[in-house]
Amino acid sequence: MLPLVRITPEAYGVDIALAYATAGNFTGRPVYRAGAGCFLHAEAAERLTQAAALARPLGLRLKLFDAFRPAEAQWVLWNHRPDPEFLADPRRGSPHSMGAAVDLTLVDAGGQELDMGTAFDAFTPLSHHGNQDIPPAAQRNRILLMGLMTTAGWDFYHNEWWHYQLFDVRGHYPLLSDSVLGDKRIMGS
Repeated sequence: MLPLVRITPEAYGVDIALAYATAGNFTGRPVYRAGAGCFLHAEAAERLTQAAALARPLGLRLKLFDAFRPAEAQWVLWNHRPDPEFLADPRRGSPHSMGAAVDLTLVDAGGQELDMGTAFDAFTPLSHHGNQDIPPAAQRNRILLMGLMTTAGWDFYHNEWWHYQLFDVRGHYPLLSDSVLGDKRIMGS
């Protein structure tokens, strides 16, 4: 049985724009092939459903930039930028490689991303939760995202406003390689 479930906009009420399936990421090239699917561990998918339901009455939706990231992809990112402040060392493993983490933002009813003060994957102290050097509106938006996600049972990573993961992932979820998806998602080279 596949340890991951596919996340679709229709089933989960979220927007999906996988940054690593395009050249629009910090590596400047696709890490996943175009058309890559979005997957999460079943427990993470359940918590995503809860967060999306909390956002809906506010006229907001979640927009996912990344979810399951195969261990091989973590190596691609690390080899491009070995920065432990913003990337998990693949020797230790990333919660993304367990299907237990998401990178996301909030969008309004028109699909516009709310201002979070920095772009996704901006590897700068301005991306840290609680940074007060960003505009007040962006601070409020980050706090709103954190409130929705933590109420739904997610933990956050202090250095990245966009990253949320299940609690206590290490030891509970195995690192997964690209092979768990078969031909559904293949790494680019």
